[in-house]
Amino acid sequence: MYLILFGAPGVGKGTQAKFISQHYHIPQISTGDILRAAVRQKTPVGKKAGDIMAQGKLVPDDIILELIRQRIVQKDCRNGFILDGFPRTLIQAREIDALMSELKLPPFRCIEIVVPDTEILTRLINRRVCEQCAADYNLVTNPPPADLVCPRCGG
Repeated sequence: MYLILFGAPGVGKGTQAKFISQHYHIPQISTGDILRAAVRQKTPVGKKAGDIMAQGKLVPDDIILELIRQRIVQKDCRNGFILDGFPRTLIQAREIDALMSELKLPPFRCIEIVVPDTEILTRLINRRVCEQCAADYNLVTNPPPADLVCPRCGG
């Protein structure tokens, strides 16, 4: 199963991707996560991306697509994967579609998640994220520890 979850920030794409990933035993691929990992591991593509990010610029599509390519050819993606946070533009959608064709993978199933704007605002206002490992917290539903030290990474 090859899925793309899309919707506004705060609708729950990441949360739903985690549930689907666990149920179907396919990886959730977040472009933000693979980008941070490549920078941290100082891969050639990660070094390029890190330099661009250090300048406060957005990482270009060709670099993101190369990171996705490197990720989706890994063994754990053989039975499918979920893209979380990509594509965001029509150009990116066309490029990922071309990559899937090139790799002879089936087309994506796309799921749009829709939530009322008032709920999105509530979620985003209460969202907290660890700066080091990107663990998600929510002041209402999943508060961070009182000492504000992330139990996952110590950040």
